[in-house]
Amino acid sequence: MSSTTSFRTLCLCTVAASILALPASVLAETQATRDGALMTTNTKAAPMIPRDVLFGNPERAGGQISPDGKWLSWLAPRDGVLNIWIAPASDPGAARAITSATDRPIRQHFWSPDARSVMYIQDKGGDENFLLYKIDVASGVETTLTPFENTRVQIVGASTTMKDKLLIGVNNRSPQFHDVHMLNLETGELTLVLENNGYAGFMADDSLTLRMALRQNAAGGTDYFRVDNNQVADQPFETSAMEDALGTSPAGYTSDGSTLYWIDSRGRNTAALIAQDTATGEKRVIAQDAKADIGATLRDPVTGEVEAYAVNYLKTEWTATDPDIGASLAWLEDRLEGQFGIASRTDDDTIWIVANDPLVKPAATYIYDRKAQTLTPFYTSRPALEGAPLQPMHTIEIASRDGLTLPSYLTLPPGSDADGDGKPDAPVPMVLLVHGGPWARDGYGFNAAHQMLANRGYAVLSVNFRGSTGFGKDFLNAGNLQWGLKMHDDLIDAVEWAVGQGIAPADKVAIMGGSYGGYATLAGLAFTPDTFACGVDIVGPSNLETLLETIPPYWAPLVKQFHTRMGDPNTEEGRALLRAASPLYKADQITKPLLIAQGANDPRVKQSESDQIVGAMKAAGIPVTYVLYPDEGHGFARPENNIAFYAIAENFLSQCLGGRAEPVGEALKPSSAQIIEGAANVRGLEATPGG
Repeated sequence: MSSTTSFRTLCLCTVAASILALPASVLAETQATRDGALMTTNTKAAPMIPRDVLFGNPERAGGQISPDGKWLSWLAPRDGVLNIWIAPASDPGAARAITSATDRPIRQHFWSPDARSVMYIQDKGGDENFLLYKIDVASGVETTLTPFENTRVQIVGASTTMKDKLLIGVNNRSPQFHDVHMLNLETGELTLVLENNGYAGFMADDSLTLRMALRQNAAGGTDYFRVDNNQVADQPFETSAMEDALGTSPAGYTSDGSTLYWIDSRGRNTAALIAQDTATGEKRVIAQDAKADIGATLRDPVTGEVEAYAVNYLKTEWTATDPDIGASLAWLEDRLEGQFGIASRTDDDTIWIVANDPLVKPAATYIYDRKAQTLTPFYTSRPALEGAPLQPMHTIEIASRDGLTLPSYLTLPPGSDADGDGKPDAPVPMVLLVHGGPWARDGYGFNAAHQMLANRGYAVLSVNFRGSTGFGKDFLNAGNLQWGLKMHDDLIDAVEWAVGQGIAPADKVAIMGGSYGGYATLAGLAFTPDTFACGVDIVGPSNLETLLETIPPYWAPLVKQFHTRMGDPNTEEGRALLRAASPLYKADQITKPLLIAQGANDPRVKQSESDQIVGAMKAAGIPVTYVLYPDEGHGFARPENNIAFYAIAENFLSQCLGGRAEPVGEALKPSSAQIIEGAANVRGLEATPGG
């Protein structure tokens, strides 16, 4: 095998693509545009990127090619709602919509292994009870394959040889556990394979034979059990401790079942890619990196053998272990800017759908013919971004007060950094944009929120604080029991770094985020009220005790993880820790403006989390603006709701920080947004119904 080669690519996901021109009439600023006093002349002169260009429907997204190479598919609006479209690969112009969603957008889809149908999952109003749907390509008939109420489907296994079947998990019998069924894609028949009364998940091989069951152990790690004839062994054949629970996971079998791949942090800090011989149990290390976990693999569509692997520290770097794959990646790298990734492949691996993110230009999606060595444009997602002043994202490392390195990302306003060194010529207002999870991470690439906020005149800083994933288990586990403590200190250290570097003035920094980022916003205003000028909380928990009491039932098999990493509500010490870390109990210390947005159907962070802190602030006589979306869950899926939220948020931030904003105007009318509290606190909301 030839020596390996590294490549800049995006991690096997579809990138929204766009190439066409943004009309001058759309970019032109109106007299109603509000400029902030602290913006530079160059920033004020930069064209305003309209909200709907960044957060409205893409023209196309999610491009795929069928396993047999005969069909192209993608998501595109139909009557204003994202639906699935297909076209013959030989005639891409002969496109037709094959779904007819009218309310909630379809956000992902995939081909059946036999290429006879297109499939997708969809919930109702954001409740995350995802059901599985199939559209027969020949007839156009759509079928609900899991026609159950209050049920969430999981895909357990697919096959390159048994193409007319899938293994799926369905929790319609018990909300906590997913029973494994064999799904006949032709008839829709479901056959019970294994009744599950205690396992968090399963893995199968290419023959759709269950091979492994996973269950959390008493220490908070994971036990891995062999499954033989659909019977789970009494004793695990592998186990992990709590410290490795989020850094170790099986990554799948080769199609012949001879090799089991692992992403494995056991016995090391950063997770390595391991191959285990299933007959002998012998393991060999394929790849490891000192700074970051092995994050993903590229595997042969038929054999399942690893052909490349990715490491994502500040940016994603792919390394090919297969020489032919290496040659193809090198060919693409020579022709594409920025990052790229493989979104879809045919079974014979001759055609790839390649997504390209050049960051400061609209992203593009291509059809790559490996034999002919041609790269054909497939579509552009957001053509209106062509010519828009998209800004580069700078990768930086920030030191925490106790010596950790925090991989971070900074975007600056247009015209603010004349020499391009990643520091503005003079300090500008800043938004600290905090990721959710918290067991997740920020990454490099196009980020619509970064681009909008920078366009409005703000530096935007995203920080991978301790507890973020991908940087080794030491960094991850340094966040255990540190909600509102050292995890929060990392964010404060990042703000102080930005102020010290002349990026932002100390009195013009906002904090904003969703989920854990929403919690961090509440904690920032309640625990360190002098640090931030204002905050924007999106579906963030305010009371960690009630958060843990109301987790979705299908998370119950993993509850030990939450207790170990956050605090155990079953112990006096744990309850005290959770209470001390809950912003609700320090709501009376909030002195800066706060905007809260919540989905009414959120199964993870219930509406009561926002209701509680809004009630506490009202009782203390502290103003707050509260926006509720009755048809959303953990975040906002409908573009109308997302646009409405950013209309409110950018005007709120403009008042706090002095940046510019598109007027709210009519942005809320197509949305379901209800202004429960504080409409008068945000310019443009005074006359909004419900305010």
